[in-house]
Amino acid sequence: MKKIFIVGAGPGDPDLITVKGLHILQTADVVMYTDSLVNEDLIAKAKPGAEVIRTAGMHLEEMVGVMADRVNAGKVVARMHTGDPAMYGAIMEQVALLKKQDIGYEVIPGVSSVFASAAAIGAELTIPDLTQTLILTRAEGRTPVPEFEKLRSLASHHCTIALFLSATLTKKIVKELQDAGWADNTPVAVIQRATWPDQKIVRTTLVELDEAMRVNGIRKHAMILAGWALDPDIHDKDEYRSKLYDASFTHGFRKGVKTSD
Repeated sequence: MKKIFIVGAGPGDPDLITVKGLHILQTADVVMYTDSLVNEDLIAKAKPGAEVIRTAGMHLEEMVGVMADRVNAGKVVARMHTGDPAMYGAIMEQVALLKKQDIGYEVIPGVSSVFASAAAIGAELTIPDLTQTLILTRAEGRTPVPEFEKLRSLASHHCTIALFLSATLTKKIVKELQDAGWADNTPVAVIQRATWPDQKIVRTTLVELDEAMRVNGIRKHAMILAGWALDPDIHDKDEYRSKLYDASFTHGFRKGVKTSD
């Protein structure tokens, strides 16, 4: 079956693409990318002579029509998506239309902005005895969320939360998390344009989040990370230590040893 490649381009830094993703980019005959989100320096790595198509101004049917036309002409098509295509990538509607034309697809994963953001602030999002769960979601705005996925309900688990596409909804975020019992001093980190040259990092607390966003002029392209795993002093707290490298802990590859007091 004929197919296109849907490639995760990573969060911004052109080096943060997988080896396989880069190989496809450099061998494709046609490269399609959202020019408002994917770094031009990465797209510049396409092979000489490749047809490069910007898609920010194209609607779904137009975009898929171009894909189908090029694939049917025997071209290798790479559709570059920001971050990882599995997260808010809007790939399923493209796939649905391609399938009607007997065109398949292969997805190449990429580095998501959530993990690029965690790396930017040196954070581990799961801390032993503190939180072992990470929820990836977004606040409800013009686009609704399913009834059982309201932010207040998700926040009731009191784990780490990563909020995509929510930079304009900080008042709602604060209220929903407070209603779920989150403390006003819960640590929050906002990373705008993670890994880009103009990356901005703002550390704040839940109650101060909206004002911090206003003062820093952040209203788009931002990841909001919230929860006690974001405490900048968490590294110094001995009660939150993994057993993995504990000398006294036995696992399948090492026998634990007793340590003297």
